[in-house]
Amino acid sequence: MHAVKAITLAGLSLLALSTAQAIELSEQFSLAITPQVLSDYRSSGISQTLGDPAAQLDLMLTHASGLYAGVWTTNVEYGHDWERGDNYGTRQEVDYYAGYYWQISDDVSLDAYYNRYTYPGESQFNGADVYLTLDAYGFFVGGRHSDDTDESNSAVYAGYRTLLPLDIGLELKFENVDYKDKVFFNKDWSHGEEEYNNWSLGLQRDMLGVTWGLSYVDTDLSDAECLSFSGYDDLCDATLVASAKKTF
Repeated sequence: MHAVKAITLAGLSLLALSTAQAIELSEQFSLAITPQVLSDYRSSGISQTLGDPAAQLDLMLTHASGLYAGVWTTNVEYGHDWERGDNYGTRQEVDYYAGYYWQISDDVSLDAYYNRYTYPGESQFNGADVYLTLDAYGFFVGGRHSDDTDESNSAVYAGYRTLLPLDIGLELKFENVDYKDKVFFNKDWSHGEEEYNNWSLGLQRDMLGVTWGLSYVDTDLSDAECLSFSGYDDLCDATLVASAKKTF
C-alpha cells in the first residue's frame, strides 16, 4: 500500500532546477523548495488519496558535485486504521532521501538514490526504496527495489521525454511492478497475480511562474484485483491528474 515513485522524485527535481530559481546558499550548495497540488496522488498508477486531491512539499539540498538530500511529504488517505481497526489511520507520508545525480554529458545522465518512506500512525508500512535511472537523449530506463516490514517488491520502468512546440513538455512512461507474491486476486479469490503494469502520458507547461501539468494515468488491474489489494475497486482505474507546482 505504500507509495512508490516510478520515476525518481529527486532526479526530476534536479532536472527542474535548470529552469526554476532555487535558493543559492553558497557557491556549492542550493536549496530547492517545491510545493505542489494535485487532483489525485497516484503512485505506480494506484491512488493514495482515495481519488481526492493532494498537497505535497519537497525540500531538497543539492551540492555542485551532484550529491543531494531532502525531505518530501504528502497527505494520504487509505480509509482505514490498520493498527486500531477503525477509520482514523495515517493521513501523511514523509520520505527522506539522499542520492547522486551524474550529468555524464549534455544528453546523458545517471541518477541513483535511497528513499526512506514513513507513515505516522501506521508505522508497519514504513520501508525503503533504492532507485537507479539512466536518461539518454530523452529516453529513460530504470529500476527500483523496495523493502518494508510486510513485503518486498521491485519495479522496472521506461519512457521518453521531449519538448513540444509552445514549450509544452511531454512525458510517456510504462512501468511493471512485481510484488514477488500473489497480492492481486480475481472476484472469487480463485486466482492471484504477483505483478501488474501501469502507464501514463503527461503534459507540462510553465506559465505565470507555475508549472502546470495534466496526465493520463492507467493500470491493467481489474476492479476485483484492485479491491483485493487496496480495499477499493476504483483506485486503479484510468484517470486524468491535474497538477500545479513551483520551485523556489
